[in-house]
Order: sequence, then C-alpha cells, then structure tokens
Amino acid sequence: MYEEYQVEIPQSFMALFVDPVRTKTNAPRDEVAARYELCEDLANMLTTSAGNMVFSLVSEREVIERCRLGLKGEGAVVTEAEADWIVRRLTELLGW
Repeated sequence: MYEEYQVEIPQSFMALFVDPVRTKTNAPRDEVAARYELCEDLANMLTTSAGNMVFSLVSEREVIERCRLGLKGEGAVVTEAEADWIVRRLTELLGW
C-alpha cells in the first residue's frame, strides 16, 4: 500500500477542499493529507492548553473562542476554514 493512502482523512476535513460547484477536490490528495495532519496535530496539541484554561475558571466556550482567535490571528499557518475545523476537532477531543 502506498504511504499516501495510509492516512485516512475524515469527510469533514475533505469538505474544506471540495469546490461547491464540482464534486472533486480542488487540491491534490497528498496536499490535503499534509494539511489534515497539520490540523489534527494542532488540535491534539491544543487539548492540554485548553484543558488547563478551563481550570482557570474560564468557560469552555471562552476557551474555544480564544483558540479560534489564536488560530486565525496574525501569522496564522492555517486557513480560516481549517481553523474552524481544528476548533471543532478540539471540542471532540475534549468531549465538550
């Protein structure tokens, strides 16, 4: 099996790369896979920080908004759509 197909990309992430007019992705699969791995890694890395913020008497909603703003801030390495996906994935990982 080729290495590029060993990463299973969820449909929720693939949807970020599908042109609304067409049913095909607007980027090569290896590029989408690399972006997915980056976003998944960011979501997993944020779990510790987000969990710690809740213990500082900040609401879960506020934590998520702070993470979203940070991901979309100056020097962002992800697109706005990817930032929104990361925040959704973060809430899944934390069970919020």
